[in-house]
Amino acid sequence: MNRLVRVVLPLALLAVVTTGSAHAAPCTTVSACSEWVTPGSGPARVLVYRTFPLDAKNLEITRAIVVVHGAQRDADNYFRHLLAAAFLADALSDTAIISPRSASNNGECCYDTVAEREATWHCRGRERWTAGGGAVANAGITSFDVADEILRTLARRESFPNLRVIALTGHSAGGQFASRYQMANQVHETLGLPLHYIVANPSSYAYLDATRPSASMLSENVSALAPGYVAALPAKPPAPFIAFADASNCTTYDSWPYGLEGRVGYAARLTDDQLRKQLAARRATYLLGGLDILPLFNFDGSCSAMAQGPTRLARGLAYSHYVNERFGASHNVLVVPACGHNARCMFTDNRALALLFPKP
Repeated sequence: MNRLVRVVLPLALLAVVTTGSAHAAPCTTVSACSEWVTPGSGPARVLVYRTFPLDAKNLEITRAIVVVHGAQRDADNYFRHLLAAAFLADALSDTAIISPRSASNNGECCYDTVAEREATWHCRGRERWTAGGGAVANAGITSFDVADEILRTLARRESFPNLRVIALTGHSAGGQFASRYQMANQVHETLGLPLHYIVANPSSYAYLDATRPSASMLSENVSALAPGYVAALPAKPPAPFIAFADASNCTTYDSWPYGLEGRVGYAARLTDDQLRKQLAARRATYLLGGLDILPLFNFDGSCSAMAQGPTRLARGLAYSHYVNERFGASHNVLVVPACGHNARCMFTDNRALALLFPKP
């Protein structure tokens, strides 16, 4: 007499039997979701938080997003911001989220606790991490090289063979990183995958020539100006972008990272013309808070930044107009009306979700 034997397989094993590979769940607990990335030949290394290991094969991943933290260098919090966004977009299971940390503790008002061999970066000056500056103990490796390494790892496809699109984003200081990396990186055209840069609420941008927004340009978007700010317009309004009137007093207004003069770090490897061409040719969206009009949260009030506009919103609107009209870019702008300078608000807005997590 034959007996019918009923076998109950564990869910994870059932996935292997039926599909040939286990469907790993995304890692969502910060304490368990980190690994090290080694740019170049090492030995320096960089901590990253990620939803899936970068060295394990996963057939489910169709998109990846690299998010760069703000001035507090809180990569763990930015990892959480993108986890929340991915949850709302129903994209946790098929999106690899990577949040690298640019640690700093060299006495420039930044005092991070760092691990053995962890790279550290300048958090002030022209060589700061937001502008692709070199590591404190090894200037030959820059913060932009770290992003290069992460993107090359994703593009090699050993872990994510079905990856279709990559986004690189950052908010505030991370937005500065994303904007300057967009124009300067040397891996974009080598990846074999579409790469979209989403620049959220930075305090400043790198201008491509010596002109800056005029009062008439800024006045086109009155709601982007600070409360009580009124730009004085002459009888004959000037062109949208003109020579900076206070250049003699603000001698650094066109110096890197506010302009192209005197570049150091990664961006110094390219010519001015290369930077202009790359910026115009690569896809970018400026994600701006409709209420980001107050000088709060590490707002850059230097004369070099103020030359670009009185608020972050005004600066973003002006810069997008500038690169599109003067340099032939086709960059987009998305203003989130109810958000100020708040990464969680920005990244979880419904329209931002479609931008961050496009359908493959």
